Amino acid sequence: MILTVTLNAAVDVTYRVPRLQPHTTHRVTEVVERPGGKGLNVARVLTALGHRAVATGFAGGGTGDALRALLAQETSVTDALVPVGGATRRTVAVVDESTGDTTQLNEPGPIVTPAEWDTFMATYRELLADARAVALCGSLPPGVPVDVYARLTRAARTADVPVLLDTSGEPLRRGLAARPDLAKPNADELAALTGSTEPLRAARDARRRGAHTVAASLGADGMLVVTADGAWQAAPPRRIAGNPTGAGDSAVAGLLSGLVEGLSWPARLTRAVALSAATVRAPAAGEFDRGTYEDLLGEIRVVEHSVGV
Repeated sequence: MILTVTLNAAVDVTYRVPRLQPHTTHRVTEVVERPGGKGLNVARVLTALGHRAVATGFAGGGTGDALRALLAQETSVTDALVPVGGATRRTVAVVDESTGDTTQLNEPGPIVTPAEWDTFMATYRELLADARAVALCGSLPPGVPVDVYARLTRAARTADVPVLLDTSGEPLRRGLAARPDLAKPNADELAALTGSTEPLRAARDARRRGAHTVAASLGADGMLVVTADGAWQAAPPRRIAGNPTGAGDSAVAGLLSGLVEGLSWPARLTRAVALSAATVRAPAAGEFDRGTYEDLLGEIRVVEHSVGV
């Protein structure tokens, strides 16, 4: 199975309005609620690709109950969330149907106590015993030390389980030092980490900080992967209109599934970019438009960079 970790899980609420205008009342045309947080989105896409996915992290309060109820409806994802006393957060996305733009509001999440963290770590180590790969995803809830992704990475490496790290800021900086197998920042996160806005140079810098491989999400420009053996970049052949929420999470699922299937890096990159673009066409994060995905698989071209890495 593939294990995904979402320390700051959420109930994702997506509102669609004809046009978003400040200082006015809006009539919502559609409401969609889904189990949310980056790792849960990754898990749902993995199961859609035919992989067994187990999701762990924290869930608490009334929102946590709602999260677990929603997850139970998706029987393909195994719930291994750890209960906490604080309330799970909500994230609210407001989609402007006139432009396709999305406005996101993210709550902070529950305060996690030291005892709750110890319970999680025991659960995490048990789950690693059956994992073929693990994804460490997203922001940290209050009360969790900033170096936790470094700790989780070291535990996975001790268990000989490949690790993908998808976070930002200081948790990313600390996590890289623990040498994850793969880090997946977006362009802004990579620039904040390295000080460079040139993706190839920044990805090479991130590798020197500890990651064995860096896969940088570049928005409409696709994705760049830099490994010890080479660097490749791929992008959708055309602009895909829709809601980009969760596109990066689908890319993570593409990279992880390609890893456990033993695909080449260009093949993993193609899958990740196709999934990411197909998610833009889906109604909510953690889903992708299969027709768009299958069409793009045959259209995406991978370019190899002829520079030393």
